[in-house]
Amino acid sequence: MADMDVFRNAVTGWAAAGGPDGPAHAPAPEPRVTTVVLVEGPSDLAAIETLAARLGRDLDAKGVCVISMGGAMNIGRYTRLLGPPGLGLRITGLCDEQELPFYDRALRQAGSPGDEVFVCVRDLEEELIRALGVPRVEEIIEAEGDLTPWQTFTRQPAQQGRDRHQQVRRFLGTKKGRKIRYGHLLARALDPGRIPAPLDALFTSLRPGSADRRYAPGTGRPEHGGR
Repeated sequence: MADMDVFRNAVTGWAAAGGPDGPAHAPAPEPRVTTVVLVEGPSDLAAIETLAARLGRDLDAKGVCVISMGGAMNIGRYTRLLGPPGLGLRITGLCDEQELPFYDRALRQAGSPGDEVFVCVRDLEEELIRALGVPRVEEIIEAEGDLTPWQTFTRQPAQQGRDRHQQVRRFLGTKKGRKIRYGHLLARALDPGRIPAPLDALFTSLRPGSADRRYAPGTGRPEHGGR
C-alpha cells in the first residue's frame, strides 16, 4: 500500500501542477502498476478500496492503483499522463452518467478509446444506498452517532416532498468529509451478493484476461456495440 500511495501522490501532484503533455516530467511508474482506475473524488476511492478488502481482492498485488482526480473535468490531465502519451498504463474508470462525455473525450484524445468506463446513474453513493436499502443505511447513520443531524436534516423545508432515498443521498454530502466516511462505511456493509452493478463490473474487468467493454449506466451489462 505504501508504494502505491507514493505513486498515487506523485501522479496527483503532477496533474495538479498542470504538467506538460507527454511523459517528460511524469513520475516513473511503480514497477507493479499496470492498471489505473480513475474516479472523481475521495469518497469513490474510499468505497472501491473498502469493497476490494471486503471481497478479498488485493488490488496492490494485481498492480491496480485507484486515483481520485478531484473532479471529472480533470480527466484529460490524467489520461495524457497515464495513457499512451505518457506512461502507457491501462486506464479504466468509474463515473457518473453525466460525466461520461468527459471520460470518452479524454480517452479518445489520449489514444485509449478501448479502455473501460463503468457508469453509475447519478453517483456511487446512490448505487450504494440502493444496494443496501434505506433502512440499513439509516441503521449505519444511527450507529455512527449521526441520528440527530439526520433527523434535523429530514425536517428541513427543502427536504419535504423528497423520498427517503433522495434525502439520504443529499444528507451524505452536507458536511465536509461525510461522503468519504460513508463511502467507506456503506461499502463495508455491503453483502457480497448485492454489489452495485457498476462496481461489480469494474472488479470483474480487473481480473486477468477480462475483455474490454462498456457497461450501461447502473446495470453492469455491456451496452449494445460497447467496448
